[in-house]
Amino acid sequence: MAFTKSMQSLIDEFSKLPGIGPKSAQRIAFHLLKSDALDSERLASAIVESRRATKWCTTCYNLSEEDTCSICASEQRDKDVICVVEEPRDVIAIERTREFNGLYHVLQGALNPIEGIGPDKIRIKELLERLSSSTVSEVIICTNPNIEGEATAMFIARTLTPLGIKVSRLASGVPVGGDLEYADELTLGRAIEGRRSIN
Repeated sequence: MAFTKSMQSLIDEFSKLPGIGPKSAQRIAFHLLKSDALDSERLASAIVESRRATKWCTTCYNLSEEDTCSICASEQRDKDVICVVEEPRDVIAIERTREFNGLYHVLQGALNPIEGIGPDKIRIKELLERLSSSTVSEVIICTNPNIEGEATAMFIARTLTPLGIKVSRLASGVPVGGDLEYADELTLGRAIEGRRSIN
């Protein structure tokens, strides 16, 4: 038995979302059909409203509903340090730690030559323009610890070195609560390389 045209269209749209396969898309579609009509209307309204109201901060390219996001606009943030991340969700993850009080710069991606993503496809040029007109003394590179993230971090570090700005990389290593015997060689090697004094 085939789905109705409208149901199939709904399933197809849900299937386009990251992490949602055909079966999950079907479950979500059926859930919406069984739920109260007001729930479906609220969901549709929230999607439309978020698309209408959300834009990129003109300074750091994080999500915002204003031209400048609340982090960039805050007088309490340390303007001398910028944390460079790949995506807006990385800003949220770092903010949850409550350990960083500087500013951010969201690249909106990472270098990936295989997929044709070079420096001109992410917000590196905007980072350089921003640094040229600021008093930033340190850039912390917080890209993901994978091939694309590492390539992006190395490219940015090489580009910033002539500017005389301190460039640091997010430490990586053995997670808290993890056992050494289960750590892979690369992770353990980085943990040793990034060791710090405790006395």
